[in-house]
This record gives sequence, C-alpha cells and structure tokens, in this order.
Amino acid sequence: MTEIGIQQEGTATDGGNDIDRSIGRRRSDRIVGAARATREVVDQAMAAAHGDLPVLITGPEGSGKQHAARAIHAWSDRAKQPFIVIACASTPEAALGREIFGSADADAGRAENAGALSRAGGGTLLLDRIDRLPASLCQSLQAAIKTRTFRREGESASRPLAARILVTSVEQARTSPLGESPQLTIRVAPLSERPEDVLPLSAHFLRLYADEESLEPVGFTRDARDALLAAEWPGNVRELAERIRQAIKLAGSGSISAEALVLASEGEEIPSFKEAKRAFETRYVVGLLRRCGGNISRAARLAKKDRKDFYDVIRRTGVNPSEFR
Repeated sequence: MTEIGIQQEGTATDGGNDIDRSIGRRRSDRIVGAARATREVVDQAMAAAHGDLPVLITGPEGSGKQHAARAIHAWSDRAKQPFIVIACASTPEAALGREIFGSADADAGRAENAGALSRAGGGTLLLDRIDRLPASLCQSLQAAIKTRTFRREGESASRPLAARILVTSVEQARTSPLGESPQLTIRVAPLSERPEDVLPLSAHFLRLYADEESLEPVGFTRDARDALLAAEWPGNVRELAERIRQAIKLAGSGSISAEALVLASEGEEIPSFKEAKRAFETRYVVGLLRRCGGNISRAARLAKKDRKDFYDVIRRTGVNPSEFR
C-alpha cells in the first residue's frame, strides 16, 4: 500500500470534494483524499498518463510519490506492459549502473544483466530517489532520454530506448536530474499541508488493515479523530498507515481509540496509561494551537472546554502557546 490512496477499475468516484480513484484492482490501489493538493496531483497524473514525456515526482518521504508514478503507468497506454522499479537509495552504488542500463560483461563471476531499461520494454521504468543516483549515471540517463538510446556496460552498440522514464526525488533541485529534455514535474505535498486527507485516508487504512486481520471495521472514536487531526505526521501517509495498522491490532474488533493510536506510536515499549494520556494531550494541544495561531481562547472553544480548564491542560503538557503565534 502506498500513500496518496482504489476500488476496482471502472468504479472510481469523484463526488463532492472527495477523491477515490481507481488505479488497479486491489483495495490498496486507491488514491484517497479530499484536499485540493491531492486533486491537483490526480489531475496532473492523469494528464501525464496521456503523454510519453519523462516525469519528475517530488515530495517528502512517505508522501505518495511512488503511488503517483503507478497511477501514471496504470492510466497510460503502457498499462499492460511492465512497471519496473529501481530503488536508488537501497541499491549498492557499484551495482546501480548494471541494474539500470544492464551489463554484457560476465567477468569477475558476474552473470549478464539485461538491465531495467531492457526489462521494462515498452512499459515504464521508475527510478525511486533519483537524488541518490551518482552524477555520472545521471548524465548517462539524461543522454538516454535525449537520444532515446542507451548502451549496456561492456557493449559498444546502442540499443533503442522504448520505456518511459519516471523518477522520484525528495527535494526539487535547482537543475532537473532529467536534464534539459522536455519533461513534466509533479509535487506531492506532505500530509501536514493537506489535513483534509487525514480522515479519509484513516478510514481507507482502517478498512484495508481490518480485512487483513479478518476484523469488521467499526470506526474511530471522537477522541481518536481529534488525535488524528492534531498529529503532525512527520512520516506522512506512510506513518499514518502504520499507526492505524498497529492500532487495529491493539483495539481488535472495537472502535479505534485515541489511546490505541498513541500506544501504536510507541513501538514495542508500552507506556503507562498516564504517559499515554499525557502524550495524547500534548499532541492534541500542539495541533489545536498550531491551527489557532496560538490563540488560547479560540483553541478552547474548538476543544469545547472552559478557557481556564484548557489552560490547565496546556500547562500540564508544558507547551508554550507563544511558539505558535
């Protein structure tokens, strides 16, 4: 599962402000959201799918870049052809050239490697985290895109490049890693910039992971929904998905509570109830104060608490409201 958000092909919906668009047949293949930023990514991905230009997809870790790339492939005329992914960050640097371009050299005990560009055929090659690709390989890729040809290591003859190239990067550099050739760029925003997606995505992950555990999803308590909205989600949608997966295991067949969400964030070490409650209060207070620009009165109204009582909660957490003004 990844991160922006599917139902079976032909059953996608786009009603109101919600997005639930199919890119495959698995429930995990869903683009889910309600934020304008998510809608823009969907629109850009659909437009990109109708062409063949290389695409640079930028955004922080866990935000859904690879999911956007899969959507472009699935909505394109290449959908029935291979979709090949090379993880530049986790592939040893010495092997990246052979993995991408291939190698005809079987010396030193290495077998001939067809390479991802050949294996993708007329499909799509995704280079995930191209910002971790060595400069020399970046230059070779740029040349391949420009000439529509490439050479395997150990070969002098060029081969035609039939695959479409998609790449992801955590940051958008001043110069594109794809060079000066015509290209498209799509930015996937962090979850903190699209809070409208938090609850739709949470409901999606609840259904998905409840099915995996053979449980009937009940939903989230009000406090849990507040906690989800108040959280900062530095790990983006990937963190949200994992938190809900763990919370389901803690809650079983019942509703997901705020306490279950807090416990799910603590790893194997289970905090005391008092610690879990304090952690939730801190997350909740920080989220409200950030939303209200440090205005305690407004935050108290949103929390439906007396201003003095809410100030006592702030004091317990040690949060400084002035930091959000």
